[in-house]
Amino acid sequence: MITEPKSTMATPEEEAKFLAGVREFVDSYVLPNTREWEKDRLPDEIFRECAKRDLLRMTVPKEFGGAGYSCVAYCEACRMLAQGDPALSMNIAALNALCIPHLVTLSTDEQREKYLAKAMNGEIEMAWGLTEPDAGSDARRVRTAATPMEDKQGYYRLNGEKMFITNGGRADLIIIIARTGETELSAFLMETDQPGFRLGERIPTIGVRASWTSQFTMKDAIGWHTPCTFEQAIGFLYRGRLGIGAMALGIAEKAHEIAVKYSMQREQFNRRLCDMQSVQNMIADSEMEIEAARLLVQKGAEMFDRGENVTKAASMAKLYASETSCRVTNRGIQIHGGRGMTFEYLAEKLWRDAKLTEIGEGCSEIQRMVIAKQVCR
Repeated sequence: MITEPKSTMATPEEEAKFLAGVREFVDSYVLPNTREWEKDRLPDEIFRECAKRDLLRMTVPKEFGGAGYSCVAYCEACRMLAQGDPALSMNIAALNALCIPHLVTLSTDEQREKYLAKAMNGEIEMAWGLTEPDAGSDARRVRTAATPMEDKQGYYRLNGEKMFITNGGRADLIIIIARTGETELSAFLMETDQPGFRLGERIPTIGVRASWTSQFTMKDAIGWHTPCTFEQAIGFLYRGRLGIGAMALGIAEKAHEIAVKYSMQREQFNRRLCDMQSVQNMIADSEMEIEAARLLVQKGAEMFDRGENVTKAASMAKLYASETSCRVTNRGIQIHGGRGMTFEYLAEKLWRDAKLTEIGEGCSEIQRMVIAKQVCR
């Protein structure tokens, strides 16, 4: 696990100001546009807007030009963004957990000099390329091959196919996980503006539809090797899982909020829905599970900030929060009744968006495997 030196961290006052800005951004800009964005994709200017609010430099130490915010603040930002638009939250979580930290920690000085500032300012968009048609949960099945270029030290030719890549359709720079030998894998920086990169069709999804999920092929594409092992590269998944857990929490909170509000306004049989015991049971269960998920995410983030091993904690937070999100959004649909199945109400969108949190950054079955292995060591 990789953590930043405490000396480069932001102060509590800086984090409080940052999070207040995120809340204003979500309420005034993100939430009012979430339905419109779902019709096509996140707007072209979105990452520059996020950069203005430090949302692309959250996890970067101050010594590298970042904000140096804690993992707790990172999770809070992901949670708030998910209350406005889960697709945006997912992208911001991935950029801050997988992409930009790779440039900080595992890249060379020359690579950082070329890409880091532009990534933090939203001048270039990034993606993380691991998943392939035959390599998802089983990450070691990656078949994309990396062959060193004899005439250009540090550069490789990449050949293979990637799919289900978040923001892959609009990324300028993608971190590619590729095979360097029979058993060895590593990571490469690949610019998409080159003949060897061929973007395939966008993959339509039922949830987080504003995100441009894509597939692409590489035929002798040029990749710049970042000197790291496979284990180091995927080590960023632990903070990523906390971010997706926070995203799931935000979805659940918003779904619960609108379900409770609806139940207090809607009357049947001369009673408000919230006065019926069956609805009260759903409200109580959601309230309890959301609080438990919140505590698990917070615990994992605090452990990360202390430099502790978060392998089990991150999986527990991500697993419980994601499954809570699916249960809570399902109850939200039930409370809304037939209206919950219409596009007029946000309940159905949150229900669709929640499902991704059980799959992305390691599906629920993988999280249970990780937890059990940590318990039985």
